[in-house]
Amino acid sequence: MADMTVTPVRTVGFDLDMTLIDSRPGIRACWQELSARTGTYVDADLVVTRLGPPLAQEMAHWFPARDIPAMTDLYREIYPEFAVAGTLAMPGAREAVAAVREAGGRAIVVTAKWEPNAKLHMEHLGMRPDAVIGDLWATQKATALREHGASVYVGDHVGDVRGARAAGAFSVAVATGPCSAAELAEAGADVVLDDLTRFARWFAAYDG
Repeated sequence: MADMTVTPVRTVGFDLDMTLIDSRPGIRACWQELSARTGTYVDADLVVTRLGPPLAQEMAHWFPARDIPAMTDLYREIYPEFAVAGTLAMPGAREAVAAVREAGGRAIVVTAKWEPNAKLHMEHLGMRPDAVIGDLWATQKATALREHGASVYVGDHVGDVRGARAAGAFSVAVATGPCSAAELAEAGADVVLDDLTRFARWFAAYDG
């Protein structure tokens, strides 16, 4: 009788900002435009040093609580024009996604970024993940990771490590964002890579 054993499809989740994409130039431009339109001072250079958490959290540094919903809507409205074209793929990002696909797996993006804008980035850069799920931060990401059966989650922030741990996924951290390698390891990352250029080799040897 023929062997009917089916190898499960491995799903790997990736964070977006500072993991798959260097969104600092575009986000800086978007915040500068928001500042110009509202007449509110925003240190855009400071903003891009702490990417990762939800937009409302950053908004709270610059606008009173009552204005945050409206400012968030305005930011998301102008984002496609000012932030998408200036964003670059991180070194090794395309190769990392390709490594998952070539191994017969699925690559998904789970991010705190507003989902429509996250999808715009993937389209602009010609990256085609199997799914893009937005508006999730830290342990909230576990919901999407479990739903898609992700056994590995790759991110650059301690919040990403918490999300992976909450989902029971193997946490791969890359020290390309605001958190140092030491901070990522202390947060509980299973492995810390300098950047995604090292991911394909690591993934080829991973047998989890």
